[in-house]
Amino acid sequence: MNAENKMSLIFYAIGTIAGIVSGILSTQAQMGYIAGLLIYLLSPKVVIALVKDLPDELKDERILLRKGFWGFFLFWLYFTIFSYNLILQPEPKFYSNQSLLYNITKG
Repeated sequence: MNAENKMSLIFYAIGTIAGIVSGILSTQAQMGYIAGLLIYLLSPKVVIALVKDLPDELKDERILLRKGFWGFFLFWLYFTIFSYNLILQPEPKFYSNQSLLYNITKG
């Protein structure tokens, strides 16, 4: 496996972990999103430590942050919403008994 694939997988894994942490912390306070941001800012250090065969142009932390942003962000967003909804389990509120959702769920 080449270095860029390893880098992407590490960003996906870090995004998943950050999303779960952010989702759990967001159920208690709004600080969960800041925890995700802090994990994102620390992620290049993890990538540099784990991937020994990184090309020289990818050894800069700013370039790693730019290259790994979308992979991290999408995994973080998905797992934040997933874990948040898994813990709180919100239920829909019906404002009209004539809506389609009300008719589907209440039959």
